[in-house]
Amino acid sequence: MADTVENDPLRARLEKLEKQAELGGGEERIQKQHEAGKLTARERLDLLLDPGSFTELDKFVTHRATDFGMANKKIPGDGVVTGYGTVDGRKVFVFAQDFTVFGGSLSGAYAQKICKIMDLATRVGAPIIGLNDSGGARIQEGVESLAGYADIFLRNTLASGVVPQISLILGPCAGGAVYSPAITDFILMVKDTSYMFITGPDVIKTVTHEEVTKEALGGALAHNQKSGVAHFAADNEQAAILMTRELLSYLPSNNAEDPPAIPSDDPPGREEEALKTIVPTNPNKPYDIKELIKLVVDHHHFFEVQEHYARNIVIGFARMNGRPVGVVANQPAVLAGVLDIGASIKAARFVRFCDCFNIPLVTFVDVPGFLPGTSQEWGGIITHGAKLLYAYAEATVPKVTVITRKAYGGAYDVMASKHIRADINYAYPTAEIAVMGPEGAVNIIFRNELANAKDPNAERSRLVNEYREKFANPFKAAELGYIDEVIRPEQTRAKIIRALEMLKDKRQENPPRKHGNIPL
Repeated sequence: MADTVENDPLRARLEKLEKQAELGGGEERIQKQHEAGKLTARERLDLLLDPGSFTELDKFVTHRATDFGMANKKIPGDGVVTGYGTVDGRKVFVFAQDFTVFGGSLSGAYAQKICKIMDLATRVGAPIIGLNDSGGARIQEGVESLAGYADIFLRNTLASGVVPQISLILGPCAGGAVYSPAITDFILMVKDTSYMFITGPDVIKTVTHEEVTKEALGGALAHNQKSGVAHFAADNEQAAILMTRELLSYLPSNNAEDPPAIPSDDPPGREEEALKTIVPTNPNKPYDIKELIKLVVDHHHFFEVQEHYARNIVIGFARMNGRPVGVVANQPAVLAGVLDIGASIKAARFVRFCDCFNIPLVTFVDVPGFLPGTSQEWGGIITHGAKLLYAYAEATVPKVTVITRKAYGGAYDVMASKHIRADINYAYPTAEIAVMGPEGAVNIIFRNELANAKDPNAERSRLVNEYREKFANPFKAAELGYIDEVIRPEQTRAKIIRALEMLKDKRQENPPRKHGNIPL
């Protein structure tokens, strides 16, 4: 019986096909991939997924092209490895593009493989993770490869807000290929080995006569610092994959689940003496809001998102008493924490993501207003600022706000104020809630008195102090019920956790509609 099994031609054929698929483009191309500082598709999946959890689908699929001699160039799998596995025991669906096979270029069959696992992921409610490393559309297939991209874009769109979608850019991603990652929720890039752009340096040089390298045009730092397209920049592929695993730990598998809670041994009532003095008494002196966040969250651990872009606002994930939260905070250490176009877009998209996936929002406010200037106005700060306002107003997840210092003008309204349905609003005694800063207000209100004063400087100083005493504090807002409680800073953690615990069963719905028309 054993001889029969060993000599079975079908079993031998199966083993041969499996070896061909697992070898991809062959040893020589795998070596080139390694020499370029890149892992292979299967090596990446081994790092991403729990050991032994990967189940591959469509391992023997090949392309259907016959032109340009392609009929004789078929490799099982056709340049993309697809399937499902687990990360920390939780199910995820994955596709990993294989640059060793036709440069990872996308064919019609390749696209169908990706579409199949995307359909399965949305059907069973599990995240989709794409590992991108591709030269783009397979030119030999013409419109069939373009159709394949559009099929993927459609599924990205339909899965948006249903299951988390994460894109790792681990090599080239150019032309139409960039639009699938752009629709997904998070993009991770690797310094020096990955890049994204619509048109490459050669085309740009021909059309606009600009000379630019791939890295400067669309590398990890370009998209993390300048464009805001990417959310994370890793030093190498291993770091990017570890970041992905940590990111997933804060996210639910789908929009019908709560984010995963874990037991925490960090006392919920922990008080931090450092919070008593972290906000300077001088209202014009900067401080680092990230230090405040770390003092408040579980184990002082804050997983920041888009760290390098629009640094005047800080976003990211943390845990409070073991439960994930999304944190949004003005950063007084950069541009005084002012809201501008970049900060508004960055925070608005993050708020909407958290709302999609039932992640409570904790907002720390220290904002002097919106950034003035022609570049901001002509760049559309009105529309872009409205995105953040819209995102907060639309969100129905638990929303807890802490005003640490300045909350001036329209920016006070926008930053998760009581008036746009924040649930619990706290303020430190150092909070200044007013239409504008005392100096600006005095210059407008008392313009005539100052012009006629014997000593304008002394009179201005007196009026500024009087205005600050009356308006630049949290007590007027507390009298009106706009602030639920003026809290002692060292109790911030306990107050937020207590509020979130009270809000964990919150139910709130927006009016029935197909969808709103966010000011894009």
